[in-house]
Amino acid sequence: MTMSTPTLRTDEPASARLGTLAAQGATGALSTETGIVYLAAGHVVHVESAVTPDLGDLLTHSGALAPDGWWEAIDQAGRRCRVGRQLVDSGQLAAGALELCHLGALFDAAYFVLAHDGPALRFRPGAAHWLGAVRSVPVDTVLRESRRRRELLHRIWPEPAVDRAPLARVPGPDATDLPVRRGRTLAQVDGVRTAAQIATALACRTFHTLVELRRLAAAGLVAPVAPLIPGPSSAPSPAPASAPATVSAEPGPTPRPLAPDEPDTALLRRLLHALEAL
Repeated sequence: MTMSTPTLRTDEPASARLGTLAAQGATGALSTETGIVYLAAGHVVHVESAVTPDLGDLLTHSGALAPDGWWEAIDQAGRRCRVGRQLVDSGQLAAGALELCHLGALFDAAYFVLAHDGPALRFRPGAAHWLGAVRSVPVDTVLRESRRRRELLHRIWPEPAVDRAPLARVPGPDATDLPVRRGRTLAQVDGVRTAAQIATALACRTFHTLVELRRLAAAGLVAPVAPLIPGPSSAPSPAPASAPATVSAEPGPTPRPLAPDEPDTALLRRLLHALEAL
């Protein structure tokens, strides 16, 4: 199939552009400053973002799939855009497990792609992701879920820097008697890792990790590490920190592979209803 010339950047927000493409029943890839949204017949089939673990990380770090099996599927079916189908047909992964993990990765990445609703950079008609068809989601559902996540995180702690900056522990507050998930999230805060890197280390979905990190920030237990800004001399000087200046950068323990994170049952129920409606 001959591919059309990509549309160039406009001032149109990514959400508005997605709505237009959905109404047109478009197929292709919409790029933004923080990721790529893949569409097929006006529905979202995959979302990528550099600040969230990809599907392969989630499957292999959780122990649901061996790393060799993941790369073998890419080698055998990546060029044909059928990696997901290859995983299921080869018996390495159940179709339901793939769909559940894929939807989690899709919504996690979509949150970052649409968090600030920046401008769409370009649209490549006909472009397809190498994963292939797993499960499509209406654009309205993706937009609505991204807004819901943004509002929920804002209610927990209104500082979005927690989502993307390296995080460090703040000494002083009592960190005992934390819920299990929150405690193991705090154990991975080392002054270097970002939320996405912590989620990868724990084999958890990024949004669940963000919820725990914002709760930890609200409790005064973690804070973003202030970036270094070059001064007039050759030596860099630290930027003024909005969070407490004294933080601990002791690395947390290397986690053992854990079972997949508990699903967001309310979200899954909404997804099921949407799929049944289709």
